[in-house]
Amino acid sequence: MPRRGDRVAPPARPGQWELRFAGGGAGDGWEKLCANIPTAAAACWDALTAEPLAYSDRQKQLRGAFAYRAVGGVDLPQWQFEVTGKGRVWYCPDVERRIVWLTEVAIGHPSRTDRRRGAG
Repeated sequence: MPRRGDRVAPPARPGQWELRFAGGGAGDGWEKLCANIPTAAAACWDALTAEPLAYSDRQKQLRGAFAYRAVGGVDLPQWQFEVTGKGRVWYCPDVERRIVWLTEVAIGHPSRTDRRRGAG
């Protein structure tokens, strides 16, 4: 099973961002996502390795208490990629290192991001 710090396979192409797991839970979630919705997982991987900081209907920085997250002792902006109507991948782009840290991966919508609490 994937662990914290492991690279998300396959490796990034030259000039692209590298994806890594910020924790084991993200690795487990990624495995479930790939097993259950492989086409959507591949589209997410393509988007995050190419342009993790691009705003779109599916991709945006979280707000409020979820806007930043500490990864390896560094506070990084936390973003969300909407994989499906309910599935989400939360990630933190580290611009200096060109690494995208996957912090949470869920096939179902995380209820704590309810818009009434300012995260969405």
